[in-house]
Amino acid sequence: MPNTKHGVAESHLRLVWPQWQGAGTPSVRALAPEFPFDVARRGYSVGTRVLAAVLPEHDGPTAVVPVEMGDRGLGQRDGIEAKTIVLEQLRDALALLAEYDPDRVTTLGGECSVSMAPFSYLIDKYGDDLAIVWIDSHPDMGTGESDYPGYHAMVVSGLTGHGDQELLDILPATITPDRVALLGMHDWTDPTLPAVAEQWGLTVFGPDALRTSSAPVLDWLVATGASKVAVHFDVDTIDADEIQLGLGADVGGLTSTEARRLVADIDQSVDVVALTIAEFIPRQVIHLQQILDGFPLLGGTNKPS
Repeated sequence: MPNTKHGVAESHLRLVWPQWQGAGTPSVRALAPEFPFDVARRGYSVGTRVLAAVLPEHDGPTAVVPVEMGDRGLGQRDGIEAKTIVLEQLRDALALLAEYDPDRVTTLGGECSVSMAPFSYLIDKYGDDLAIVWIDSHPDMGTGESDYPGYHAMVVSGLTGHGDQELLDILPATITPDRVALLGMHDWTDPTLPAVAEQWGLTVFGPDALRTSSAPVLDWLVATGASKVAVHFDVDTIDADEIQLGLGADVGGLTSTEARRLVADIDQSVDVVALTIAEFIPRQVIHLQQILDGFPLLGGTNKPS
């Protein structure tokens, strides 16, 4: 859809956010054992750089959120791993959004928590005229009270006003759960979460509901009354039997054809004002980095500082 409003060009910010700290240590150790742990946990930052390199050039401003690449702030606090540093980087991202004041935001991540700042900013900007579609194999409904401490699994919670109060105090705005739909969700990660989703009022469409048609989602969007939508796309949504793009090998998800059709249909129906691409782990690139680490004439080392 055209990026104009009343004949005036709208601003569109590309936010590059190589945040890796939100991925919980247990997941990284279990799902990427082929790499040294300090390399695997930073894989999301490699994915961000690859996305920035291979996607079409952006016709508008680009801002890069500064991300700590060392080990500062990684301790667990209030049930959230790396809480100190992820909240610091959240504040930095929100400051950039306030500076640029965009009408639209494309975010290249990084793990799933990179949607927290741009989506909250746009909730504040558009209010009830915004809905969120969260395309992901997992619900991202954790809190500091959950067993899993990874911050990237807490984004939907935070955006809907649930979870850690220190986090909620930072966000410009939250959205009511009835304006959020989880698409392609099939790995609940916690058997208690389906009941929580129902209690909160989230709408869930599993992959089988979307195999042949996007109509269930489009009907839901009409029912919200929103003319604008923020789209979060976690690459682990794509069935790992087709290709493994994320940290884990999640099978039974949407195919790439189904995901492309779904996003295209959403784009044709409402105004997409945000798109996040998250959780890309480019394993071949990381393997190549490991092979080349220490080669002469390459100007240093690929090891994390």
